[in-house]
Amino acid sequence: MIHTLAGFGKRCPTRTVSASSGRATPGSTTYRREQMDDRNDYWGRVARRRFSRRSALRGAGVAGFGLAGAALIGCGSDDDDPDPTGTPGGGGATSTGTPDGTSASATTTPEGVQRGGTLRLSLLNDPPTIDPFGNTSVSTKEFAAHAYSRLYKLGTGPDITGGEAAPVPDLAESAETDDGQHWVVRLRPGAKFHNVEPVNGREVDAEDVLLTWQDFRDPTNVNRESFAFVTDVQAVDATTVSFTLDAPSAVFLDTIADGNLLYILPKESDGGFNLAEKAIGSGPWILDRYDISQIMVWKANPDFYGDVPLVDGLEESIIPEYANRLAQFQAGNVHALGINANDVLDLRSQREDVQWRGEVSALTSIFYFNNISDPNQPWSDERIRQAVSMAIDRDALMDLAYNIKALQEAGLEVSTAWNNLIPVGHTRWWLDPQSEAQGPSAQYFVYNAEEAAKLLDSASPGGLDLKYQYTDNRYGQTFNSVAEANIGYLTEVGFRPQTEVQDYNSVYITQTSSGFFEGLAFGYETPFAEAGTYADRPFGVVDGEAIEKNRTRVVDQEILDLSRRQSRELDVDARRELLHEVQRINALHMYYIPNQAGAGTGWSAYQPEVRGIRSTRGYGDGVETRPYLWFAT
Repeated sequence: MIHTLAGFGKRCPTRTVSASSGRATPGSTTYRREQMDDRNDYWGRVARRRFSRRSALRGAGVAGFGLAGAALIGCGSDDDDPDPTGTPGGGGATSTGTPDGTSASATTTPEGVQRGGTLRLSLLNDPPTIDPFGNTSVSTKEFAAHAYSRLYKLGTGPDITGGEAAPVPDLAESAETDDGQHWVVRLRPGAKFHNVEPVNGREVDAEDVLLTWQDFRDPTNVNRESFAFVTDVQAVDATTVSFTLDAPSAVFLDTIADGNLLYILPKESDGGFNLAEKAIGSGPWILDRYDISQIMVWKANPDFYGDVPLVDGLEESIIPEYANRLAQFQAGNVHALGINANDVLDLRSQREDVQWRGEVSALTSIFYFNNISDPNQPWSDERIRQAVSMAIDRDALMDLAYNIKALQEAGLEVSTAWNNLIPVGHTRWWLDPQSEAQGPSAQYFVYNAEEAAKLLDSASPGGLDLKYQYTDNRYGQTFNSVAEANIGYLTEVGFRPQTEVQDYNSVYITQTSSGFFEGLAFGYETPFAEAGTYADRPFGVVDGEAIEKNRTRVVDQEILDLSRRQSRELDVDARRELLHEVQRINALHMYYIPNQAGAGTGWSAYQPEVRGIRSTRGYGDGVETRPYLWFAT
């Protein structure tokens, strides 16, 4: 059966989400907004995804598809997925089908769930650091999701697509508010850190949360402004923490659930051990061994809540080359793999027993120039940026990267949609660039080499020399094929690119992706779990200065105002329109130029014995999908 994009259902007002069952409880301490249509009630949305441990196991054998949107953020689809236990494209999304027209399905009852065994996956490379706040790399954040807990996570289940996953308690037991501005978060009773020196399995307390908050807000953390709307954090008692915001917020729970952000550290990390050398958290996996460039070995945390993980351990072999990863999957040495779209039909015919899932990720790729606010830079002229966008043939790039025509001829349903600033996979908030709703800026998404050449010549007579940079050792072949094809498109309209292929760990993630470069760069944007972050972090400004992750150093007051408004807007339809307007403004000026890597249907293959597959988005699959995997024997 082909699964198509689905929206959210009716939402109920006045709910609080508790950890005991994951269910929303009517009548709890809640935020009430009079005369709000309950379909658009934010707090109802927070609670609408009801699932308990019992209901999760009822469908544990269903392949709901699950590599964290992040794990693949080396993402995109194919080998972009370092280790698919979830979305083959790095960020959650919507299921679009399977290579044989059927979904991987459950074959056992809840009583038949079998424990034990070792889950074997693969990684493309080592994280630049294992300090969860030491880097914004997907590798670092995906590592952190295994070892550390967050206060909230994204709730997953066999019938929940990654794009639909909503915040549920993780280390917290509940989060309560009367007005949307003042929040009380209660920690899960009995939650413990790993039984590893020097923390020794002690219980998590409010002081750990405060220490984590201080570390997160340190000026060296480039993500620190993600919580700029939080004005005060206090420990009420040993198991209760209060958060005061600058205004009622539509995104507080989504933000503390974001796998890119607030991983709770033990206070012993303040001088007791080095976070870059040792990982001690309260997450579902305990790091047993890490042999750099070879393997990470994890043990299941016996003290983790919810009676998971279901397997005894997890091994992640570091295999940089996609061909080698594919060979290991074919030999049965890894349990899941993101498959290049060009290999889907061959592998399907060779291995009829393989389970398949296809999904569109919540991932967008972008061109971005450095320092476009500097009038001395030629690309401060928006005509040059518009020319770049009109120079690329998005449909042709989709076929190159995702084998569209061949898969369609084989009868598979695949996505052909175009990314915007907010990616296709964020279906509730994405604005279709090919729709009338895009308005006048739609013209800049359409391939028109002749017009692109005219725009470039009018802004820079005779064309333009520029440095073009990207990384080719993190995101996989889908991304690399698009990055290489971009060169031809740029050259065709009069750009003269000098290409620099950068090492991911030492150059791209530490310098280029933070705006420290010259010329034109191409890369993936972080697959933000909360869609409003696309209107926030890429345009972030503090005290008149662009933050590091404002890669272009643009200052657009209209977008800043819209971003602030959308984060406080509790009516879903009104908030959607605000985010659509941000996408229109970005496209008009092409501050960030959306590209097609990440927009297509990504495919993941699973060995026939794998069960409990789930989907998420962002970087959290270490806690949101992998603990629920098990093997049928």
